[in-house]
Amino acid sequence: MKFSVTVTLKKDVLDPQGKVVENTLMNMGMKDLRNIRQGKYFQIEVDENDQSLAEKKIDLMCKKLLVNLIIEDYKINKI
Repeated sequence: MKFSVTVTLKKDVLDPQGKVVENTLMNMGMKDLRNIRQGKYFQIEVDENDQSLAEKKIDLMCKKLLVNLIIEDYKINKI
């Protein structure tokens, strides 16, 4: 089974890299830009037939390594 995991900074956490991209695009003339936040994207394939168990395994991977739970949120989607 394949899953995607999208990791983003929590809403209240400053995103300096996103701000640099935002400022650069605005300086390039894209004045209608309102906000950009940067994140991470993972595609993970696990050898598991039970979707519920597979999602639990992906969730555990996120909590143990892929996500800094103090400053990041994440979303898991089946592909």
